[in-house]
Amino acid sequence: MEGVSGIFHNQILVVALLACFTAQGLKVIIELIKDRSLNFRYLVSTGGMPSAHSALVGALATGIGQTIGWSSPEFAIACLFAVIVMYDAAGVRQAAGKQAKILNQITDELFQNEHNLNEEKLKELLGHTPFQVVVGLALGITIAMLSSRII
Repeated sequence: MEGVSGIFHNQILVVALLACFTAQGLKVIIELIKDRSLNFRYLVSTGGMPSAHSALVGALATGIGQTIGWSSPEFAIACLFAVIVMYDAAGVRQAAGKQAKILNQITDELFQNEHNLNEEKLKELLGHTPFQVVVGLALGITIAMLSSRII
């Protein structure tokens, strides 16, 4: 039995995680350029540019296609999994973020009238725009393609 150390020898897993962490790191850099402030919370946050979820599943599917074969059932499963994750990121979670923003605005208006409610804000940046999802996907595919030439 390989044990836990075998996980680090799984090239597909390592490349997919590399794509995810790269996307999260890029969020910090993009926000630094945009807002001119260094905010390390973007390393662990959801939402934003580029989509780390899309980068992860894009690299995963690409790695499986490269390793096992583009016509394999595993590649088909990975592609369908990727579509579901990206649809959720740009659809359901994006809508939930918009709802959170509206609820926060309603709560702010109620607090201005001095009602006693819990002041905790809902997280608004949950999902991604379709562009952020596509950029994350392209990043994941690119990292997987480049890593196959290096490794």
